[in-house]
Amino acid sequence: MRARTLMIQGTGSHVGKSVLTAALCRLFLRRGLRVAPFKAQNMSNNSFVTPDGKEIGRAQAVQAAACRLAPRADFNPILIKPESDTTAQIVVGGEVGGSLSAKDFGRVRREYWCTVQEAFQRLSEAFDVVVLEGAGSPAEVNLRGCDVVNMQMAQYAAAPVLLVGDIERGGVFASLVGTWALLDANDRRHLRAFAINKFRGDADLLTDGITRVTRETGLPCAGVLPHWGDLAVPEEDTLGWDGWQRRTSHRAM
Repeated sequence: MRARTLMIQGTGSHVGKSVLTAALCRLFLRRGLRVAPFKAQNMSNNSFVTPDGKEIGRAQAVQAAACRLAPRADFNPILIKPESDTTAQIVVGGEVGGSLSAKDFGRVRREYWCTVQEAFQRLSEAFDVVVLEGAGSPAEVNLRGCDVVNMQMAQYAAAPVLLVGDIERGGVFASLVGTWALLDANDRRHLRAFAINKFRGDADLLTDGITRVTRETGLPCAGVLPHWGDLAVPEEDTLGWDGWQRRTSHRAM
């Protein structure tokens, strides 16, 4: 029987998708379900070597631990490791697959979409629940044609999507409504609810904003999640190419 699915997407990078995915994995595990994480494509130099010598994003290794599973390549079939502002190494199925140019980012979908599908299918056949994580924002309309990790994956997995916004960065209501507005009707049908992450203070102050978002989008609020400080869960980088050099230079300091 095919696994049930749930997908966490965000209004942008670093809104808490990885942490929330890990938390939901552990929650489902505690309910007696066989659960696995899945992120079709990562863009990060923050990688982890699996017991069989494959390479995946470190956040998926943390999520595997939340599921009490050994990390495996199927949890993150495509890993893009930035090398410069315009080039990257691509890891496919846990093994180095060559170089990738920013000018030909669409190659990932053309050449490796089948790899993503096959990895997901193996997990779907082996587990009760697969919790999927998106990357960056699904509203990056310039990348929709080469997407494998957000709405393309939601459609393939028939996954309901929880859209997460980060209030700590400000503008969370505009981010939620803006994300919804930029999606086409076929993509919007996967959105089932939204959540506000990293909140500090009195949640009653959010009532008017939540009401407005629901009125604009038709989506209910699934919850307001508190800010928990530094949980030491590795972050993944944005789907875009900007900032690679800045991030890698900071890591070297």
